Amino acid sequence: MDTIHLLKALFLGLIEGLTEFLPVSSTGHLILVGEWIEFESNEAKVFEVVIQLGAILAVCWLYRARIAKLFRGLLHGDVTERRFATCVMIAFLPAAMIGAVFIGLIKSLLFNPPVVASALIIGGFIILAVERRPAMPKIVDTSQIGWRHALGIGAAQCVAMIPGTSRSGATIVGGMLSGLSRQTATEFSFFLAIPTMLGAASYDMFRHYHLLSQNDLGAIAAGFIGAFVSALLVVSALVRFVAKYSLRLFAWYRIALGMVLIGWIFAST
Repeated sequence: MDTIHLLKALFLGLIEGLTEFLPVSSTGHLILVGEWIEFESNEAKVFEVVIQLGAILAVCWLYRARIAKLFRGLLHGDVTERRFATCVMIAFLPAAMIGAVFIGLIKSLLFNPPVVASALIIGGFIILAVERRPAMPKIVDTSQIGWRHALGIGAAQCVAMIPGTSRSGATIVGGMLSGLSRQTATEFSFFLAIPTMLGAASYDMFRHYHLLSQNDLGAIAAGFIGAFVSALLVVSALVRFVAKYSLRLFAWYRIALGMVLIGWIFAST
């Protein structure tokens, strides 16, 4: 296995873990950085999705006590835990159904720098607009989330299939528009990521496993480890950040990155 190729995979894994749970679009960053470092191989078709398992494993580890409580509650018929699990599944299903049907078309048409740049900028302005609204959240704990809130967040997650939008950004903003506090929306976004990312990774592996060779697994493992380590650092920091500050910093970052990308597109044509 080429050492440079492994280092590129590790670097992309670090980028994935750093950006997956921030409202800045991990997919957009992977597309851009992947083109920049010329990461091209058979496993690239599944690499970007599979390394997300490293990031989601970090969430499972950090929230292991809460997840264990959820499973215990489900086993013992706890109404609150059953309601929370139901809401997560309601939020998960819209994107799962649309993705299963249209993921091939979405990847072929939308996974390119111009779309990423546009989505970054538009999403940044949407975040700024949402943050300017008077902060009067009705839901300040994940146990208070109902099926209507979950459905609204699930609809927002569908928009995140456009690269550059950000799954976490869409679900956090969707949660805030549905009446959740910023911190509650962020925590629900983490839990929603578990079935969403597990489902996406499993589906892509099933569709493209025949393209992988034994050599490809080394790069995927490097990316997986990089995503796990960097996500461990980001998730805890993000929860503390949103408890005190708004998302405006991320919005301006998105807008600036999108403008730089547009400049780069025009310069390279």
